Amino acid sequence: MAEAAVNHLLGRIDNIIEEKFAPFTDVREEITSSRQELDHVKAFLRVADVEEENDDEVKTWVKHLRDAAYEFEDVLDEYKLLMLHEPGEGYLRFAHRWVNNFKARSRIMPNLRRLCMKIRSICERHQRLSHKFSQNGERVSTIRADSTWQDHQSDALLLDTVDLVGIEERKSHLMQWLLGGLSGTGAMAVHGMGGLGKTTLVRQVYEDPEVKKHFEVRAWVTLSPSFDTKDLLKDMFRQLSSEPRRKAPRREGVASINFLKISIKNLLLKGRFLVILDDVWHADRWETVKYLFPNNDCGSRVMLTTRHVEIAAAACKHLVGEAYNLMPLSNEESWKLFCRKTFQGNPCPPHLKDICTDILKKCEGLPLPIVAISGVLATKGTHRKDEWDLVLRSLRSLDGNDRLKKINKVLSHSFNDLPYYLRSCFLHLSVFPEGHVIESARLIRLWVEERFIEVKAGMTMEEVAEDYLNELLSRNLMQVAETTSDGRIKRCRIHHLLRDMAISKSEEQSFAVAVDEQNPLWPEKVRHLSMHGIFQHLPEQRSISHLRSLFTFGVDKSSIKAALSHLKLLAVLDLQYSPLNKFPIQVVDMYFLRYLSLRYTHVQTIPRLIGKLEYLEVLDLKHTNVIELPVEIMKLRRLRHLLVYRYELESYVHTKYGFKTLAGIGALQSLQKLCYIEADDERSRIMVQELGNLTQLRRLCILKLKEEDGAALCSSITKLTNLRALSVSSLKEDDVLDMQHLCFLPPLLQRIYLTGHLEALPRWLCSMNTLIALHLKWSQLKDDPLPSLQRLPNLVHLELLKVYDWEVLHFEGKGFRKLKKLGLDLFDRLTCIEVEEQAMPGLEQLIIQRCKLLQNVPLGIEHLTQLKVVEFLDVHDELVRKLKRDEASEDCKEVAHIPELRYGFCRDGCWDVETVKRSGGEECSSSQETFTSGELPRCWK
Repeated sequence: MAEAAVNHLLGRIDNIIEEKFAPFTDVREEITSSRQELDHVKAFLRVADVEEENDDEVKTWVKHLRDAAYEFEDVLDEYKLLMLHEPGEGYLRFAHRWVNNFKARSRIMPNLRRLCMKIRSICERHQRLSHKFSQNGERVSTIRADSTWQDHQSDALLLDTVDLVGIEERKSHLMQWLLGGLSGTGAMAVHGMGGLGKTTLVRQVYEDPEVKKHFEVRAWVTLSPSFDTKDLLKDMFRQLSSEPRRKAPRREGVASINFLKISIKNLLLKGRFLVILDDVWHADRWETVKYLFPNNDCGSRVMLTTRHVEIAAAACKHLVGEAYNLMPLSNEESWKLFCRKTFQGNPCPPHLKDICTDILKKCEGLPLPIVAISGVLATKGTHRKDEWDLVLRSLRSLDGNDRLKKINKVLSHSFNDLPYYLRSCFLHLSVFPEGHVIESARLIRLWVEERFIEVKAGMTMEEVAEDYLNELLSRNLMQVAETTSDGRIKRCRIHHLLRDMAISKSEEQSFAVAVDEQNPLWPEKVRHLSMHGIFQHLPEQRSISHLRSLFTFGVDKSSIKAALSHLKLLAVLDLQYSPLNKFPIQVVDMYFLRYLSLRYTHVQTIPRLIGKLEYLEVLDLKHTNVIELPVEIMKLRRLRHLLVYRYELESYVHTKYGFKTLAGIGALQSLQKLCYIEADDERSRIMVQELGNLTQLRRLCILKLKEEDGAALCSSITKLTNLRALSVSSLKEDDVLDMQHLCFLPPLLQRIYLTGHLEALPRWLCSMNTLIALHLKWSQLKDDPLPSLQRLPNLVHLELLKVYDWEVLHFEGKGFRKLKKLGLDLFDRLTCIEVEEQAMPGLEQLIIQRCKLLQNVPLGIEHLTQLKVVEFLDVHDELVRKLKRDEASEDCKEVAHIPELRYGFCRDGCWDVETVKRSGGEECSSSQETFTSGELPRCWK
């Protein structure tokens, strides 16, 4: 964390030196001197950030350096703030600037000199600490790390077979793969987050008598992060050798390592072998050993355990095999294990059931925490409910006793293994409430504006942030909650216990803190603050003047108003879902603000003073009542994301509302996302032409486009070479949407949404090999579009509404090879859907709605073997009757292979929804609910 803070500060110093805000030589010299001091210790920080977990002296040094970096950044920003206002013209302007410069220098110089002395003192201590860790090469650090790791491995093996409820099914899967299948050498990688019992499960397989009998030679090797290659190879040689006491060949240096590798490979060639590589953390560890394993064509096997999905994939690519994602225990399995260990198999006393349920929610199916916490609770008297409640509350810090500390230790290894650039991103997750599902787009924008992201050549900051998110997911430190139909991550979440660990580390480092009415205090120098719930009163605000970001979740208006006072240095303000009716005027004085979200508030107007926020890069007004922006928005030349729209759901229809055309929109040339701009006034032609200047656009959404502006829009789109998603709607449903003039397609365009009367399918659309998602609404085409659309090679998601007047909708064999989701809506004359064999072979979701004449399920639906969900909304009563749950009926045998069927009818603004879930052709559950249009589940919107 110190490295991230110092790197960020070094970048800020470089900018300060180059800008007009350092016009005096003595200021520049002090800043430059401090930069050199910080740059000198930067190389040591990566070691120190890891070692602080095990060494109190290093921990204190890192804390002092981190605090000094934060304080230095504050001084620079305060200096910059003093230099801002330059009113008037001519001599008055010159005089005011001179006075500001003098006042700024007078205030900053004492603080700069004090900080320079402080940093110099800290850097001098670095010399002694650096010597401490290199007195035996790097052996001191390595020994400590290995010792800690061995403790971790011992803890992992403490789980008994009986602790892994449901182990037999998992073990059986691994055994089947080990003992059968490929005749060549294969690899299986068991991956999942810490605490799942990966090592314990594989150990049970390894020690199984049938496995011992099947494999002539076996070896179990643990790859700790700092393992010595030679020692590891010696250990493997001894285990594989037919003579257990035989010593490994002795030679010196690299020659010895190469000779060991050759010797091991010769041993493995002699028979069927099984090698376990336990706890593989880094790809280079796998690279070190992967060429040891020959393909001896007798069914040899290599098994890995790892927390990293990418390592699992790499192993299975090198040696053909399977990446086995070990899943958490189910709720039933968790409860069974918990009662077995806590109550020795007896039922849970009724008065403790609520507390025990809450504890298991925290564990989320991880066996190791369940067993550890059960061990603590087993010593408590069942009559002392307060002691059980205390254990529940202590889970946040995982520091209540030795058993809980072991959980923390296991989970902390994942954090300690993170590269420095991911640590801030992970700790930042602590600002979200427990169980909160986070939109990935929101998270990516926040990380960029928090300046957690490093610049990479050829990539936008958002693309780098997306890589960071994928890496955290790959390391099992985050979980995917929802994906789009084309496989993009839409929403994600963090495990309760990992969030608690992030909270603990964030508070310890004064990085981020979450406060509520029960816990309203925060550290003196915290950088990121998250407020949860209703506050009766707020503590004294002296400690938040240097906040860089503020988040609110369920906070009342008076508390928000009080919290926004004196936050001159704020960079990120996220007030999503806040009960605000008016734009908080304090915001316009936050000169350094880069991110402002008022999403899901009742704000209606944006003040002209917003033009003062010249550093603003994200303005999120989605689902507010804002329909017009002041012309001063044009001053915000750094804007990258401008989101101003809402939609209202009535029965089936999403009515979208954007914001009115802005004169001079082409000046915002940093824009990557522009949603939704309305193009129905007298300035629309000029606006549409100016869109061609926004060459950084990734997503463009336009509403109410007039027919006569279609050609100008097509001309602008050809210039948007970075465009990924395009949404265009005509003024009214029956108005012509003229998109025929697009002669050059943006090469990266993947998603297209067209709403309006097309008459003919655009020629360019049928040649788009990059197209992944296509939504066509109210097209009213004269010719059947299916023959052209079915040839699109990469189309994954297709939505068609009133596109063509079909009576029979026919899907040909081998068409739509990659389609996963298909939606059909409002086809008044449609009586029959036919699906040939081999058509849409990968289709997973089918939605049919408002097709009133359709009385039968699609003919050939049994060919769609990958279907997971079928939805019928407001279709013919006869069709629903045939699909109703009736074991005596033969009418629904065609859909017996589909795991989930949904039916819904809208009457008087209310939906009656029935869901039938099946498993293996057998019906397992049925539910019926009533919703208003606004309450519909996400899957129905």
